[in-house]
Amino acid sequence: MAGGSGTRMNSDVPKQFLPLDGKPVLMHSIMAFHKYDASTQIIVALPAGLFSSWESLCNQHSFRIPHKLAEGGKTRFDSVKNALKFITADGLVAIHDGVRPLVSRDLISRAFDHTRVHGNAIPVVPVIDSVRKTNGSFNSPLDRNNLRLIQTPQVFRASLIREAYQQDYSDSFTDDASVLEAAGETLNLIRGDPYNLKITFPEDLLIAEALLKYRKTESMV
Repeated sequence: MAGGSGTRMNSDVPKQFLPLDGKPVLMHSIMAFHKYDASTQIIVALPAGLFSSWESLCNQHSFRIPHKLAEGGKTRFDSVKNALKFITADGLVAIHDGVRPLVSRDLISRAFDHTRVHGNAIPVVPVIDSVRKTNGSFNSPLDRNNLRLIQTPQVFRASLIREAYQQDYSDSFTDDASVLEAAGETLNLIRGDPYNLKITFPEDLLIAEALLKYRKTESMV
């Protein structure tokens, strides 16, 4: 899913196109799945107005990993629904935020393996900060031990997620897991990765750059 803008990044460039270690953020996300399994069919949901910009970036960076473009919709729900139209066979579908470029091979592998057995896999990480719920001028603490932060890739059996996306849109659909749950399925949570950063604010790019450099250093040891 690559339909975001650069609003919170204070940038005129869509955040999925911003440079990270010499390549657009989105390319890192695509490469992660291609390296996991080169036979993976990759579908990128982009606003139609960004198709030509993306194609120019691919030419500029000699980016040759095969992928198809699906037209992004008004909401994430619409974008996923459009992308799912490209998938007609049975199998497993991973739906990933294009601006999570540091997704690890280990997380991708565990999510697919869990889905083969249980039908879906939703990566989560624990909340480490104190949390309070606000309601106007009133606020109250929440038990962080009962809270989890949701990540992607969220992986599903193709038949289940296609059927779930046949229902009408709801404002409660904040991610693909919530769409599946609304269709009556039970979600299976798995251990996520604290380094699976979502690029949202300018400082996130700096953190991602540092983590990439660290990974390269580790791989040289």
